[in-house]
Amino acid sequence: MVKYFCSSTDIKSTWDHVVSAFWQRYPNPFSTHVLTEDVVYREVTTDRRLLSRRLLMKTNRLPRWAERFFPAGMSRYVYILEDSILDPVNRSLTTYTWNLNHTTLLSVEERCVFLDSAEQPATTQLKREAWISSSIFGFSKPIQEFGLARFKSNQVKAMKGLEYALSNLQGRYAAFELEMRA
Repeated sequence: MVKYFCSSTDIKSTWDHVVSAFWQRYPNPFSTHVLTEDVVYREVTTDRRLLSRRLLMKTNRLPRWAERFFPAGMSRYVYILEDSILDPVNRSLTTYTWNLNHTTLLSVEERCVFLDSAEQPATTQLKREAWISSSIFGFSKPIQEFGLARFKSNQVKAMKGLEYALSNLQGRYAAFELEMRA
């Protein structure tokens, strides 16, 4: 059985700003567990979409109850692959992320879709979905429950990190506008 999570959020900022902030969201004080991010592949397609693949490395602390069941030498880092499709014509950014290691213990797959809101000016709609699974026989249900709870708390931090990047970006736009007026 797989745990499923879905949420929708309206971000009070233009789609252009949200997309710019998305690419600039690390480092931020809410995501100190993100250690590195590297672009592995990037291409602009003939229909003007930007395809990107990034590799992120994050710290991955096990819950205390699980530490006694797993070897002390088990990697405390998790590698995340993020594929994204930026479509400027339809004004959407779709991301797919999943962990590359520790997948028997816990596999988390996420899809985020950022859409320009047709109904609300200067608003970007975000739909986030996640699928959380574990293949540890006899323990998959509590591991999935833990994974879902951690995902929910990390999603709050991710939104704060995006808002942090947005505020930095808006501060730069304001400074640029002041400079242009002078």
